[in-house]
Amino acid sequence: MADVTTPIDVQALDEVVTFTSELIRIDTTNRGGGDCRERPAAEYAAERLAGAGLEPTLLERTPGRTNVVARIEGTDPSADALLVHGHLDVVPAEPADWAVHPFSGEVRDGVVWGRGAVDMKNMDSMILAVVRAWARAGIRPRRDIVIAYTSDEEASAIDGSGFLADHHPGLFEGCTEGVSESGAFSFHAGPGMTLYPIAAGERGTAWLKLTAHGTAGHGSKVNRANAVTRLSAAVARIGEYQWPVRLTPTVRAALAELARLHGIEADVEADGFDADALMAKFGRAAALVQPTVRNSANPTMLEAGYKLNVIPGHATAYVDGRMVPGGEGEFKDTLDRLTGPDVEWEFHHREVALQAPLDSPAYAKMRAAVELFDPDGHVVPYCMPGGTDAKQFSRLGITGYGFSPLKLPVGFDYAAMFHGVDERVPVEALHFGVQVLDHYLRSA
Repeated sequence: MADVTTPIDVQALDEVVTFTSELIRIDTTNRGGGDCRERPAAEYAAERLAGAGLEPTLLERTPGRTNVVARIEGTDPSADALLVHGHLDVVPAEPADWAVHPFSGEVRDGVVWGRGAVDMKNMDSMILAVVRAWARAGIRPRRDIVIAYTSDEEASAIDGSGFLADHHPGLFEGCTEGVSESGAFSFHAGPGMTLYPIAAGERGTAWLKLTAHGTAGHGSKVNRANAVTRLSAAVARIGEYQWPVRLTPTVRAALAELARLHGIEADVEADGFDADALMAKFGRAAALVQPTVRNSANPTMLEAGYKLNVIPGHATAYVDGRMVPGGEGEFKDTLDRLTGPDVEWEFHHREVALQAPLDSPAYAKMRAAVELFDPDGHVVPYCMPGGTDAKQFSRLGITGYGFSPLKLPVGFDYAAMFHGVDERVPVEALHFGVQVLDHYLRSA
């Protein structure tokens, strides 16, 4: 472990495990229908922030869909503020599929089990453990730090970060940058190569609703205007379409750095550069960039009919689309072409794609914090294939990075933990994360 002066004591290391376990036990399942209630988890977080001498504010757009915001005053009034945020809701989990009950928060063999262990009650707990350690040590950061715990991130964020950004922007006054989930986790690319992807971009969200209209009729008769047939054809075209490569600055930088680390000569700026051919040489590391070199659209839901022998007059499908930064125009043109004249499409939910600068002091300090505690690790740029609350906070001019540090053992499939069965996080990973997060926030 790095020899650095730190307020992270044994109590902080114990608390991050306890907080993660106890937050998991608070069931904040978000099925997307508005039935989630984050308030118990919000009150839990607010109580522990108050125990660190802060004055958290609880805010709701919808009863029970609670958000928490608190500000730590920095020592330099002229410095820009930094937002540190995490969401409190989680996706559903079916207990019968799990080895350990998903809402038990059980700590077994040095691992914390349960829904939210990596997405993202671990980071929520790291934040709590850090600020409480600061309070015990009498430490204040250089910059004002705004802490936000949000609801509804796993759906539309309308009750969470969207509500906060649109209706309470004053709480984030002075914030120029923000950090949150999905970055600075260790990725074992091969023997002797541990990568730490720090996110500096996100693909845009394009959840789509497709509707086909036709002529209703008896199932025994020929029907050339069958809405189900029309919809099925469009869905098949979308699902089979091969999107072209569209490289953003973050992804180009990631490809260049990964090529360097693998000892591969590659000019990612050259005309005719073949990203797919290069990624094929990366082995496991290709998984860090493959989802973000192009737009995507995956059909996920179908709705049609009410009786087997009745041809319905309309049919509906839903598609999970994602757009690379700058790729929305191409995405819409392509959907117009793939759906054809008989199927209408619209955005069911849409959020912007993001890019953050890699040459910023913030990114350099995140890199330094990781490398201080794991000198053998290699920080690489990363674009998230999905999205986070950083999209909504970007409306306030806040540049978002993915930085929730974890040092994971070889063989631990971090990506599979997100929305997966048997989600869990090692205790040692939480200890590493608290120390790295503390160091970054005090140096930021």
